[in-house]
Amino acid sequence: MKNNQVLRKLFLGFIQLHILYHAKNEPFFGAWMIEELKEHGYDISPGTLYPILHNMEKDGLLKRKDKIEYGKVRKYYTITQLGEDILEEGKEKAKELFREINH
Repeated sequence: MKNNQVLRKLFLGFIQLHILYHAKNEPFFGAWMIEELKEHGYDISPGTLYPILHNMEKDGLLKRKDKIEYGKVRKYYTITQLGEDILEEGKEKAKELFREINH
């Protein structure tokens, strides 16, 4: 149980970088991101993802645009300039860490 909590904290940063990466490429909505993360081994529920997206939006990393599709409001997320800056810095730190732990 404790290991799962530690891994969740560790993977949160990876998930956020993943979100920023996709938000830079094109607008996405939450259900799509859940499936995308699942393809990479992250089993994340809407109850976990949406607070992450909300916090990233509150922190100025993402911006949200609501669109009505099929009679439902769908929230699309894109990256902000601050988000792009954080993504670039995160990528550099990840490369540095990867080199170190694989040496």
